[in-house]
Amino acid sequence: MSNQDEARAGTPAAAQGPRAPVRFTAVLRTPARTAEPLFAQAPKAWQRMLPYVVVGVFVVSLLPATIAVLTNDYKAGGGWAGALGVAQTVPLLLAVTRPVPAWALVLVADTVGAVVLAHADEVAGHAWPWTPMSIVGYLVLMICLGLRASVRTLVGVWLVTGAVGVVLGFYEPDGVTTTAALLFVLSGSFLAVTGALRRIGDAQARVAEQESVNEAERARRTLLEERARIARELHDVVAHHMSVITVQADSAPYRLPGMPGPVQEEFTAIAASARESLSEMRRLLTVLRGDGTNGEAGGAGELAPQPGIGRIQQLVEATVRAGQPVELSLAAGAERAAPPAVDLSAYRIVQEALANVVRHAPGAETRVSVTHDTSEVLVLVVNGPAARDAARALESSGTGHGLVGMQERVRLTGGTLDTGPLPDGGFRVAARLPLNDASEEAS
Repeated sequence: MSNQDEARAGTPAAAQGPRAPVRFTAVLRTPARTAEPLFAQAPKAWQRMLPYVVVGVFVVSLLPATIAVLTNDYKAGGGWAGALGVAQTVPLLLAVTRPVPAWALVLVADTVGAVVLAHADEVAGHAWPWTPMSIVGYLVLMICLGLRASVRTLVGVWLVTGAVGVVLGFYEPDGVTTTAALLFVLSGSFLAVTGALRRIGDAQARVAEQESVNEAERARRTLLEERARIARELHDVVAHHMSVITVQADSAPYRLPGMPGPVQEEFTAIAASARESLSEMRRLLTVLRGDGTNGEAGGAGELAPQPGIGRIQQLVEATVRAGQPVELSLAAGAERAAPPAVDLSAYRIVQEALANVVRHAPGAETRVSVTHDTSEVLVLVVNGPAARDAARALESSGTGHGLVGMQERVRLTGGTLDTGPLPDGGFRVAARLPLNDASEEAS
């Protein structure tokens, strides 16, 4: 890997495995809308269909089993058995999208079934008031409720379930096996577990949302920092030209004797405007550097001359001494042909590209080429994959700062930037910097 880590920041391959549980819990998050089905946030179609399939399987299984048990074991009669079987199982299909209404229907059906079974011929020796099939269906409903409803709703459902069991206990037939306490305990357990899973999903969703906001803020901050850095560097370039204008305007009356009075006044006004512009630039630079009120430079590095194409050779030599094999092709006269902004931008682009190679692809064969013609300067940095025997990459994921800086510098000069991975695992950075100011051409 090399500069492509900058372009794919935040998606290293090594992080894909640990992210799987995060993606799973995110599927369990509370749906955004009331009628939105379970797993509506799942990324894959089969995951979104899974709740329907699971509930459908339970309904198809429980419906005939309920009718058979009520008819054969409880001797409830075919009519009652069929009606109760449908009423206790079919509403489960509604639980995927509207679990609270489904719970109300199932609870009423189960309660009516308990009253009917209390007068059945063979109720003694069997489970009452909740049959085994109604318990299974109710627990499926608890899972759907736990993944959808609020904590207050879950507590209310659990307490109502227990209250109905207590009330029915006063009419308990002789010889039955009481299941009211069993359903109360199991339903509470299922609601607690599924509710906790849903809350984890909601928390993961909030964390992901906050990470997206933080990433956008980091990108914005990086962009602003890079623009401030470019502004500080270009200050020297612009200040030089403004100083020359000031000197030429001030010295014009002495260099050109016999100049008419209005012309001398025009040159005096030009010199005054240039000096005022220089003062404004110095005040702006003080703000960008954050030096406070004294207006002094922030360090010795700020006082050093700005580098350009002529110093790319030194940059490559320093990179080679650091153990990175780099081959340089530098066209003669490129530094003289480029204006100051292009000269500085070309150097910084090569510097950022080589820094990314050192960080992400140590030991990779790298080629740097700087050519020019009458209209543009072409900067090309191409590296292969990291060497097998080299030390591991210093960073597994980039911050994107290098590419942001390149893009801003290219945009400043009105050029174009092309970056991307190569088929062999390397990376390519190509920048075209026009020799003529884009803003001048547009005007």
